Amino acid sequence: MTAPSNMRSLDRSFDLLNVLQTAHQPLRLAEISRASALHIATAQRIVNVLVARGYAARSGDGYTAGPAALAVAHAYLVTNPLSQLAQPVLQQLATTTGFTASLYVQVENSRVLIARVESEHPLSYILPVGERLPLHIGGAGKIFLAEMTDEGIDASLSGVGSVRHASGNTVSIDDLKKTLAQIKKDDYAVSVGERTIGTGKPGTTTRALHAAYRALTA
Repeated sequence: MTAPSNMRSLDRSFDLLNVLQTAHQPLRLAEISRASALHIATAQRIVNVLVARGYAARSGDGYTAGPAALAVAHAYLVTNPLSQLAQPVLQQLATTTGFTASLYVQVENSRVLIARVESEHPLSYILPVGERLPLHIGGAGKIFLAEMTDEGIDASLSGVGSVRHASGNTVSIDDLKKTLAQIKKDDYAVSVGERTIGTGKPGTTTRALHAAYRALTA
């Protein structure tokens, strides 16, 4: 097997694993095949390897991410310096502002929550550490998008026709790009009811968290 063929197999394995990681329920093999754009026989071979290594698990007549994926996530949380350095900063932000402080990192065209400190008045909706979310919904995600080049934004939004919020509002890609330009100018983003109804308040910004992220990653 040639090196390019090996890399292709590796890419396919990660594509399939990403499908399992973002699913919120067990998926049948046919569903995994469609979501990963892989032939069902190829998907079956990869799933068998992932199950054997613990990165996938059988659940009834479907498959989920496996416990080995959790072990990798835990290793990241306890060894990477960013989440460790962020804790006192997040604690101070939560205490000072009265809002929950969260830290995300960009992973491809999404963001992953790696640290969070709850405020004295936490929201009824709790986002778990490790949750993977799109960049085009929510203030934190749009901050990542706003820092990209025009080409990067287009690549990240390819396949996204329009953005529908939990509140029912629909935003066109052109309007989203205008919002991103304003976010880049202001250096903060506002999000109200985009992912979940009732989250976010008018006037609440992520300016402080964005500044903290810049300082920690400088």
